[in-house]
Amino acid sequence: MGTKLTLTVEKTVIEKAKSYAKQTGRSLSELIENYLEELTHEHKNKKTLSPKLKKIVGSVKLPKNFDEKRELRSYVERKHL
Repeated sequence: MGTKLTLTVEKTVIEKAKSYAKQTGRSLSELIENYLEELTHEHKNKKTLSPKLKKIVGSVKLPKNFDEKRELRSYVERKHL
């Protein structure tokens, strides 16, 4: 269940974030939640991500039934056949 959170953020940052959220088909709440989840998850595991990887974390939203092995196999078959 979601809990309401009030933040104070620079207006220009909010505008850019809303634009990004719209372009990627997600809500601003979802972006922030994903960021906070990744931030706290990363801290727990003490695995550090490169700054470039941190920027793209959460930028792709895959369907729930996404099968990584099947997609990889399909890609390799198309590439080599």
